[in-house]
Amino acid sequence: MNANKKIEPAAPASATVEAQQQPADGLTVRTLETASLGDRTYVVHDGDVALVVDPQRDIDRVLEVLEADEVRLTHVFETHIHNDYVTGGLALAQATGAAYLVNAQDEVSFDRTPIVDGEVVEVGSRMRVRAISTPGHTFTHLSYALSVDGPDGQEPYAVFTGGSLLYGATGRPDLLGEEHTDALVRHQHASAHKLAEQLPDEAEVYPTHGFGSFCSATQSDATASTIGEEKRSNPVLTQDEESYVRELLEGLGAWPAYYVHMGPANAAGPSAPDLSPVQEADATELRRRIEAGEWVVDLRNRKAFAAGHAPGTFNFGLDGAFSTYLGWLIEWGTPVTLLGETPEDVATAQRELVRIGIDRPAAQSTGGPQDWSDGDLGGFATASFADLAQVRHHRDVVVLDVRRADEFEGAAIAAAVNIPIHELPRRVSEVPAGEVWVHCASGYRASVAASFVAAAGRNPVAIDDSFENAEKVGLHLVSPESDDTSGRSDA
Repeated sequence: MNANKKIEPAAPASATVEAQQQPADGLTVRTLETASLGDRTYVVHDGDVALVVDPQRDIDRVLEVLEADEVRLTHVFETHIHNDYVTGGLALAQATGAAYLVNAQDEVSFDRTPIVDGEVVEVGSRMRVRAISTPGHTFTHLSYALSVDGPDGQEPYAVFTGGSLLYGATGRPDLLGEEHTDALVRHQHASAHKLAEQLPDEAEVYPTHGFGSFCSATQSDATASTIGEEKRSNPVLTQDEESYVRELLEGLGAWPAYYVHMGPANAAGPSAPDLSPVQEADATELRRRIEAGEWVVDLRNRKAFAAGHAPGTFNFGLDGAFSTYLGWLIEWGTPVTLLGETPEDVATAQRELVRIGIDRPAAQSTGGPQDWSDGDLGGFATASFADLAQVRHHRDVVVLDVRRADEFEGAAIAAAVNIPIHELPRRVSEVPAGEVWVHCASGYRASVAASFVAAAGRNPVAIDDSFENAEKVGLHLVSPESDDTSGRSDA
């Protein structure tokens, strides 16, 4: 895998995909996918008792699996104090009476069952879980090796690696601050080799991160793997320490701003979320909230939003990485009102938001833009890169590239202005005067950005197209290696 491959978060907004594996030993492994955050939760059982690894905040999904499979949860394991989502571990343990196992070295403000490196926990009569210290993503990170009874006694079956060894990658080492990054990335290399040395090649690998999560240093398309496969293909296991450290650090980009709130929330012991509907708001109330500086968020897809929306609303469609980008862009604590075509849309968004610690929307409204505005609707044009190429033959336009700086530095349209999407809310006044054409890599972020530009009183054009098409239609691309960088802004 290319160690410098950049991260693009998973697109689906909130669908839960439950994949079930039933190996010959009779264990069942349920994978609960949180695609919008790029994370997985695991439920493992032997038909009688179950364990859970790294549960998300909305624990009802786990409870439904336990009920459907008619098993009793006895242990909840946390690999680390998470930085990209609010855990449901404590709430799940309290709801079921299960033991909640968290590294004894973690400073937390709730009662837990402390666990240390090398400790073995019996789960039911057949499963044994051994904690393995694997620092790198955090200093106190643990992986959990699962063994089961077999014809020759206890046999290693799988390892739950959290943010340590991922598929073709590792968890990123820079989330605890620049001063710790060098030490953590070297720990990460050593931890991966420790797992490879202690576990057999056939052991299944079950990471929490790495499916679009910004907690992953790089990305892979793999959906399953083993220790042996990782030894053959993962850079952390094929490269020497210095090469791995250099290439991983060179490939790291920005990470969502809301991450800084996740660790403290998880150390405090989050409660179960309240997913009940919030108060309804009419058009007058929505206008009042917009004028007060609150966020009123339209959950429809970008084509529908561009065709007509309540002025001043922001477009974070449920068809993309909704919670990742809303959490990244918002000033923490700003009230959020949700606008959806159906109550189910609003409920989906509400579920997404509790996963990142935005517990209760201020209000909601369902219907369409005509229900959300007490006056004329706003709207803007959409276009392709081919349209942009044609327009540039006839007149000068502002090309606003809202991709991250690492993406922009790889290749950019000549003379484009780069204001990364996560900086745009506070820098929208810096968008140059003129006709503004906004683009990203595929269209989702461009629509988010265009909604902010429109709310600022401008009339943008949102490019709904893949950046791979830009050069194909005749747009001139430049890069740091190119001699032609005239007009480029690295803002």
